[in-house]
Amino acid sequence: MSGLANRGSMPDIAHETGTAVTTTLDRVGMSEIEVPVRLRGPGGEAMLVPAKADAYVSLDDPAARGIHMSRLFLSLQAILGEEELDLHVVEKLLAAFIGSHKGLSRTASLDLRFDLLVRRAALVSANSSWRSYPVRVGGELGPDGLRLHLGVKVAYSSTCPCSAALARQLIQERFKDDFRGRPQLSQDEVAAWILKESSINATPHSQRSYASLLAVPASADRAPSLVDLIDLVEGALRTAVQAAVKREDEQEFARLNGQNLMFCEDAGRRLKAALDGDARLADWRVEARHVESLHPHDAVSVAVKGLAGGLRP
Repeated sequence: MSGLANRGSMPDIAHETGTAVTTTLDRVGMSEIEVPVRLRGPGGEAMLVPAKADAYVSLDDPAARGIHMSRLFLSLQAILGEEELDLHVVEKLLAAFIGSHKGLSRTASLDLRFDLLVRRAALVSANSSWRSYPVRVGGELGPDGLRLHLGVKVAYSSTCPCSAALARQLIQERFKDDFRGRPQLSQDEVAAWILKESSINATPHSQRSYASLLAVPASADRAPSLVDLIDLVEGALRTAVQAAVKREDEQEFARLNGQNLMFCEDAGRRLKAALDGDARLADWRVEARHVESLHPHDAVSVAVKGLAGGLRP
């Protein structure tokens, strides 16, 4: 065999019983596994997308030194490469993880992460363009049953209500200075003043912000799609960042920001109201993170549905 050892005679250190082992472990496996996920393209065609997977099982046999990690890896490669990803495929993978560890494991977990490309229309113009959204799909299976999850991360713009009020005060002071001693002004004079760059001498600060949602669907069959979740988040916040932008789109974006001033607490409350109203979701956790332009730190709010034993802040 050209110097290669017979496979049956190769040492298997992970499963030797020479060392006494008496401890179980809650989770053993691998993270950041490179895998493909098969998705349905915009034209109905099947396409492969690169993803990263975290795959684990519990180690419930106190006499066993380790698990069969290669079995988790091979199950991922075999199933994800052939079947279009949905929550039923996640359930199939979790069952395969436990099935390949009979006598060793009673619980399995999986988390798949990849970027989902979605074509989005411009705000006003006839243009459209692709946006990339980080998403998650996964679940846990064990003696307590099956719990699946979906996750999305959405970028949006947040304009600070406090700085908007302070800017309005400075503009008001400039107006009084420019027209001091003038008891009456024509509409045309005021309109012309507003258009002068020197008149609007302060603007509120805004920043790119991120809403990260982890949702537990009521069932695999009733689950919203990832695009549904993205739409829900963007619809609640109303200031999603844009890709294709003409002047009319930029003006509309400015209008939307002006009409939707938001602290991170405001964003959190909007998201909570939208999620509480969606019967397809059994549980959820959402974080609103404003990557401050005024400060070198972020402003963050977190909300959960609040179920006993459910997702926590």
